[in-house]
Amino acid sequence: MTTGVSPAPPTTRPRRSRLRRYLPLGLAAWLVLEIWLLTQVAGVAGGPTVFLLLVAGVVGGSVVTKRAGRRAFQSLNEALQQGGSPSGGGGKGNGWMMLGGLLLIIPGLISDVAGLLLLLPPVQKAVSRSAESALDRRLRRSASGSLGDAFQQARIHRPDGKVVQGEVIREDRPEPEKQRPPLTP
Repeated sequence: MTTGVSPAPPTTRPRRSRLRRYLPLGLAAWLVLEIWLLTQVAGVAGGPTVFLLLVAGVVGGSVVTKRAGRRAFQSLNEALQQGGSPSGGGGKGNGWMMLGGLLLIIPGLISDVAGLLLLLPPVQKAVSRSAESALDRRLRRSASGSLGDAFQQARIHRPDGKVVQGEVIREDRPEPEKQRPPLTP
């Protein structure tokens, strides 16, 4: 017995980006490697030595992060007092120093080595150049499309595969006349 209704076409999920696909796997592999390395060092040098290394990393990372934050705040104050732009070049490298400090705070030897490397100015410059060029490439690639492409990306996918273009109207916001009157004594 047929009803004349055709079944809905199978929906295809949008493809996940490479970062969203491999980031959880990379984080899990990094965590396993950190634990394995800590157990290897603890087997050779002893547990108290590993504990002292981890505490030294947390203390050193805290000092580095605090110093970099203080420098960034001072350069921001100087730029604002001189009437310049807050994004001026006075605080170059503070972000990488803060990231290095945060990597030192994270327990683990690989993150400590990465944090210590980020504290070196030549490494900061190299990482900064590579991050800047990657951002430029990404911006050029996204800007190559037209405005119509941007509107085409902003659409709603229904479960049955149909694409409905439109805008979202929120009705859960209170209207101005329905607000409570102010309290008076």
